Amino acid sequence: MIEAFLEMLASERGAALRTRQAYRTDLEDFARWLGPDSIARADTGQLRAYLAQRGREGLSVRTQARRLSALRQFYRFLLQENLRADNPVASQPMPAYRPGLPHPLTEEEVAQLIAAGTTGHEDPRRDLVSRAALELLYTTGLRVSELLALPASCLQRNGPMLLVRGKGGRERLVPFSAQARQAAQALVQYDAVLASPWLFPGRKPQRPLTRQGFDRILHACALKAGLDPQRLSAHVLRHSFATHLLNRGADLRALQMLLGHADIATTQIYTQVMSERLQEVMRTHHPLSAPG
Repeated sequence: MIEAFLEMLASERGAALRTRQAYRTDLEDFARWLGPDSIARADTGQLRAYLAQRGREGLSVRTQARRLSALRQFYRFLLQENLRADNPVASQPMPAYRPGLPHPLTEEEVAQLIAAGTTGHEDPRRDLVSRAALELLYTTGLRVSELLALPASCLQRNGPMLLVRGKGGRERLVPFSAQARQAAQALVQYDAVLASPWLFPGRKPQRPLTRQGFDRILHACALKAGLDPQRLSAHVLRHSFATHLLNRGADLRALQMLLGHADIATTQIYTQVMSERLQEVMRTHHPLSAPG
């Protein structure tokens, strides 16, 4: 049943491999907990007992919510396929948790990173890779998976828009700067001898750069820019992109489209960032907020 569900996610919803792996982990954990009982025949009581036990064992609220979401979709699939007559998860409330606020870089730190962190490598190609990656991430807000999946041919169409394939195979057009285009084109020209189909080739040119390889590049850039490497990741640059746009008056709906969020509720986490910033401005600058 789990295999059939995962196949449906891949074929009908275009779910990414990492998403399917996460669902497999969650569903197989429940199946192991059930022991000899079949996961396809589990009832509401078993489901609640499972979640309660995992909570007592220290499973975070966020992970519990993700696990419950996987179970909901699994049993909805069984119901639609007439493999059972009810959904045992339908009445189970989603655990409430407050998403952690992102910690973006400041605009000055991003400028410092791009200026200092993309020059001076012993390998000239590393400079080109670093600059293209940082320019694209910060000017588009792409996910790292979307960045590394960009084909070398993505620059062939003229204009300031980049075609990106996001989660679930959904495509969107994202504007990007002339500097980002120039940096990416310089990398493609340098890598022409590799004949790679990817904008960011890996050690084997016929495969894209891995996340681990990309993380090592960001780590080196942070050190050269004098920033704490622990603060820098592709996700932090995506958060920085979104936060800086909001700080300068961008519309939340436009930001949703740029980030590729299917639901605007996901984008609304950034309103918390703005709220925190406004409170800090009030505490720092209002005369009645000063001590005494």
